[in-house]
Amino acid sequence: MSKVLVISTSLRAGSNSDILTESLIKGARDAGHEVEHISLKGKDLRFCIGCLVCQKTQTCVLKDDAVWIAEKVKNADTLVFATPIYYYEMSGQMKTLLDRMNPLYPSDYRFRKIYLLMTAAEDEDDVPEKAVSGLQGWVDCFEKAELAGTLFCGGISDPGQASGKSEEQGEAYEFGKSLE
Repeated sequence: MSKVLVISTSLRAGSNSDILTESLIKGARDAGHEVEHISLKGKDLRFCIGCLVCQKTQTCVLKDDAVWIAEKVKNADTLVFATPIYYYEMSGQMKTLLDRMNPLYPSDYRFRKIYLLMTAAEDEDDVPEKAVSGLQGWVDCFEKAELAGTLFCGGISDPGQASGKSEEQGEAYEFGKSLE
């Protein structure tokens, strides 16, 4: 089975995306995957300064939590990002992290499959489009990798509301079981 890295990008304690992420992780573990979970809560993530030194050294000049997270990303078989949808887009902290993964571009990264779990107050079909497109843009830079699946759970707005949403928890669990 795969070595799966799940990165939760919500900064809210007890967030809906975290609640569904726990269901996803249970499903992935029940499918036999080795799962590591990283939350961006409390992490020091600075913005990429665009110096491009990392393209030569494969190391970022900024010394914060993105450095060790990038190493975990590099060595995972499968990546799962979990994000709340803010203004019809991925969270800012997720975008900041993706930008900071620039040192991986010229590296011998291991990941091949990438998945995205999203939550939002809105539940229309088009709500996740920009978040998916944003992640797809990042994935497109890694020719050995592919965006292998997404799960959108909309209509969840109040903090912790996902804990009472058994259908969505079941979907997240099955999504976790289906990871490759």
